[in-house]
Amino acid sequence: MDALAAFQALATPEGRANPYPYYEALRGHGNLVPVKDGTFVAVGYRECAQVLRDPRLQVQDGTAFDRVYPRWREHSSVRAFTNSMLYTNPPRHGRQRGTMNTEFTPQQVARLTPVIVETISSLFDRVAELGRDGSPVDLMAEFATRLPIAVVSALLGFDGDRVTWFRDLATSIAVATDGFTNPPGLAEADAAMDELAGYFVDLVSRKRGCPAGDLVSGLVGLHDTSPEELSYDELLGNMMLLLTAGFETTAFLVGDGALLALSRPEYARRLADDESFVDGYVEEVARFEPPVHVTSRWAARDVTIAGVDVPAGARVVVVLAAGNRDPGQFGSPNVFDPERAEGQPLSFGGGVHFCLGAALARLEVRTALPLLVRRFPGIALGGVAGYRDRWVIRGLRTLPVVVGARRAA
Repeated sequence: MDALAAFQALATPEGRANPYPYYEALRGHGNLVPVKDGTFVAVGYRECAQVLRDPRLQVQDGTAFDRVYPRWREHSSVRAFTNSMLYTNPPRHGRQRGTMNTEFTPQQVARLTPVIVETISSLFDRVAELGRDGSPVDLMAEFATRLPIAVVSALLGFDGDRVTWFRDLATSIAVATDGFTNPPGLAEADAAMDELAGYFVDLVSRKRGCPAGDLVSGLVGLHDTSPEELSYDELLGNMMLLLTAGFETTAFLVGDGALLALSRPEYARRLADDESFVDGYVEEVARFEPPVHVTSRWAARDVTIAGVDVPAGARVVVVLAAGNRDPGQFGSPNVFDPERAEGQPLSFGGGVHFCLGAALARLEVRTALPLLVRRFPGIALGGVAGYRDRWVIRGLRTLPVVVGARRAA
């Protein structure tokens, strides 16, 4: 298969269902492959890492959208994110990120451990009740997607009784991260974004009148006292980003981590009994089934990456999932091995756009998976797991399980 055909296949139902063979077809042409005029695809680990860290290669911002999707401003789901850290470059990106960096250090994130444990316990009670008669329970709908929404709501100061509402809207909005490849989905994302924006406008007003010591209260106070540090549009855009970006990615890590453990009972046992096994297991889940498969960078000026000349204005599609399975970096890359010792996966990105919530996501998954197999020692697959019809952010849609009796204390 030629490089362009392999790249285009990733936008098809077959490619979204299982993109890995197409990544390998691209790798057959090199680790950084020109696929058409002005577009390159990075599938090698080192090439992906270099593109992510090179300041001459920038994220897609409003200017880049103008070149490729001139009508992007008609879509609120895209427009809102261009006011956030996700689609901004230095120095604007650093200014925005600096307003919330301190809340996402490993030390600060660790303070959320009691909230995470309490939320997990409550959700497991619900799973146990739903599966009491032996009926399959969808672990994605009833646990994996509810946990991160509840945790980020507590961090930001959102209304705790709206978890499922936030989840459903965030699921619709996340389609916007696939760009303009899904017009019907983008229309749904716009409607969800408009509904969520209305909630955020009201929330900002409430936090202004009665600050509560949470992150949103702090951001509102910063905007009110120093709007040059954080504009109103940036305030709203980053609130939307923090809710949506930390939701699906963490949910998919939990889901894939659970599926891999249930498919390999020895791993489930070790998660339950061996604390030293957990960190390596979670990192390998992130490598083997990363929630974010792809991101993009644009060349602000001519740059050479791994001997390949990338002209100014060209786009580099960075396939993180392919880099994570580069045989030049990882031995037996298509084998799930929680005890492998090679390098850090690319799953949380790199450079100035390294995932702000990486420490929080890791903490949630490291906490959730051992507690899952301890609470339900008889848990087993209750049907066929299904993936969502997405490429950029890819993960499980359903994960039916049958839960066993609770282990005695």
